[in-house]
Amino acid sequence: MDDFSNPAELALVSQNSPVLVIIEQHVLARTCILNILKRELTGFEIVELATISGLNWLSGRDIRLIALNIGHKQITDPSIEESLALLAETCPKASVAVLSNRDDDATASAAMQRGVRGFFPTSIPVELAIAGLRLVLAGGVYRPLPIVGQNGASSKAISGCPDASELIVTNEDDGGTRIVPEKAMGDLTPREQHVLEALQLGLPNKLIAVRLNLSENTVKMHIQRIMRKCSAHNRTEAVVRWSRANGHAQPSRMRSS
Repeated sequence: MDDFSNPAELALVSQNSPVLVIIEQHVLARTCILNILKRELTGFEIVELATISGLNWLSGRDIRLIALNIGHKQITDPSIEESLALLAETCPKASVAVLSNRDDDATASAAMQRGVRGFFPTSIPVELAIAGLRLVLAGGVYRPLPIVGQNGASSKAISGCPDASELIVTNEDDGGTRIVPEKAMGDLTPREQHVLEALQLGLPNKLIAVRLNLSENTVKMHIQRIMRKCSAHNRTEAVVRWSRANGHAQPSRMRSS
């Protein structure tokens, strides 16, 4: 059986489309991930592979990100290290993300040390994984950091830009996430909402400007308005306050300026 799940479909896809590759040996898991990413990450051609050797089918394509599921294996496993080295050699311009059944800090750190741009434990919520993938695709780095709150509850935060502070979301007993709503704030305009969404992904002003086809000065103006409406002193606080006021769990690591 060929490593590429649907080779005939590849020929029908525009060769100009940026590609996001999923490498997962189990058909059911691969199909579920594929369907979610097709819905959430429009503008990309999502390609599913059973093994790394299937990348031969994508020679010459604009591969932006490769997501490799390593299951229960350690990053230091020789087969995983060989796979990561092969990905770096075959697709040097693509960001590499790792899906792992492990969620310990040692595994995440080992992955980052080997050039992985995104580390995704299978224990995190789907919406958190999507936010992390968007961050990696925007040029950032994703890894969930374990945080213990004052009540001892376990939380997760996205690690993105190195000079950023963290936005924390508490894990509930039922497996969901929750932030207690505060008082309602002034409504945001549609454009301000778009800027806020970019802020939630931890994007700097320059990337927000490119993403929304705005000048950096216009982005700064929108951020100032958002901060004023949220009674916030900086962009991180604005995201936290807005998320709490609307009952949203939009965790990401933000720039504090």
